[in-house]
Amino acid sequence: MKVLFAAAECAPFFKTGGLGDVAGALPKALNAKGAEIRVVLPYFSKMAQQYRDQCVDLLHFDVYVGWRKEYCGIKYLKLNGIDYYFIDNMYYFNRPNLYGDYDDGERFAFFQMAIIEMLEKVDFIPDVIHVNDYHTAMIPFLLKEKYNWINVFGKIRTVLTIHNIEFQGQFGEEILWDLFGMGSERYEDGTIKFNDCVNWMKAGILYADRVTTVSPSYAEEIKTPAFGSGLDVILRMESGKLSGILNGIDYEMYDPANDPMIYEKFDAKHLKKKIENKTRLQKELGLEIRADVPMIGIISRLTYQKGFHLVLAELENLLQADVQVVLIGTGDHDFENGFRYFGGKYPEKTSINITFDVKLAQRVYAGADMFLMPSAFEPCGLSQMISMRYGTLPIVHEIGGLKDTVVPFNPVTHEGTGFGFNNYQSYYLMQALEQAIHLYQNHQAVWQKLMKTAMAKDFSWDVSSTRYLELYQQLS
Repeated sequence: MKVLFAAAECAPFFKTGGLGDVAGALPKALNAKGAEIRVVLPYFSKMAQQYRDQCVDLLHFDVYVGWRKEYCGIKYLKLNGIDYYFIDNMYYFNRPNLYGDYDDGERFAFFQMAIIEMLEKVDFIPDVIHVNDYHTAMIPFLLKEKYNWINVFGKIRTVLTIHNIEFQGQFGEEILWDLFGMGSERYEDGTIKFNDCVNWMKAGILYADRVTTVSPSYAEEIKTPAFGSGLDVILRMESGKLSGILNGIDYEMYDPANDPMIYEKFDAKHLKKKIENKTRLQKELGLEIRADVPMIGIISRLTYQKGFHLVLAELENLLQADVQVVLIGTGDHDFENGFRYFGGKYPEKTSINITFDVKLAQRVYAGADMFLMPSAFEPCGLSQMISMRYGTLPIVHEIGGLKDTVVPFNPVTHEGTGFGFNNYQSYYLMQALEQAIHLYQNHQAVWQKLMKTAMAKDFSWDVSSTRYLELYQQLS
């Protein structure tokens, strides 16, 4: 089974979010199961020099982006047993950010055509091309509408994974001839037209052989007007090929027993060392050193989607309790300033870090008692799985992947792996926080049981990669 995994970001080279983590971990898991998998990415200038130095130049050719003749270099790197191809063009990819430029349509039109035109030149015709989000969602369309005259491409099957349906790639009709060098027939007949734009995600949903998203609950949610961002009617129409496969986390990277970035390595049999992580984190952050005070960790982008308007609405109430709150994140300036205000008002109870520090984040996962993740919607989410791996119990809005991964505490049976709230209002968030704080302060034996249950959960890519492999095999 030959698979080409196409994405716009990939850890450890460059990433902005969950897609980068998936692109870094899933191919490794598939490779371990015997798939012949290769990954193709843009050659972004943000890639660390240590990886740039390992890349070798394979070949180069020209790609016609409409009337523009653009250089395309193919660089190659083998890392941890995976073959990586990088599409090189300094004009398109030597940018300070991965996304958000005025010409993203042109940049990723080039990227997608370069991927297809690369295949014969590197002598790798895959059985399946697995594309991800809108940056590569036009590839199934292009294979069937632009490159269908190339015989060897006729048997290639495609899988589209939607990581976040809010980002769809919507551009004017003119991109069809101005960038892709095609006619506008499929726009005029309405196939890829949406809101008077060419919609790349819609094209991918219609033309891919299978469509997946990153959790079973999110697969159901995006078929509704509340979560489908306008494409719910298309997803309902194509529901026969839509499924949700839960993301995993990299168990080599997120392993408290072997994590070099935390203070003390530990596992479920040595939870006293988790307490040492907590007290040393308190010392590093200038908080009162107390093992008995519940520490609530937050590691996130500070946005409305992540629910931080709910947090700020209740933070004054929360900080009346005997708690400590540690935050790492950047985002909306109003949220940043809101958290700074509470950090200044309650310096003895809070550590507000408006930054992103990978090492500190790992120490918060390892040292905190609770992890707060009240997202308005969450296709999958990785942080709640990481926190459980480190014995830090998540407090989540029961939606999307959060609902699929966190079992809310049952006060009757004393079972669960975290705490949840259904009604998306700050009052119910506060109820969940109060339940967690009360349990921590008054029923430590039950808390320890929940920690061990959470740490025993298998969120590795082993199960999910098997499901992807089965999906690929159904297409062959």
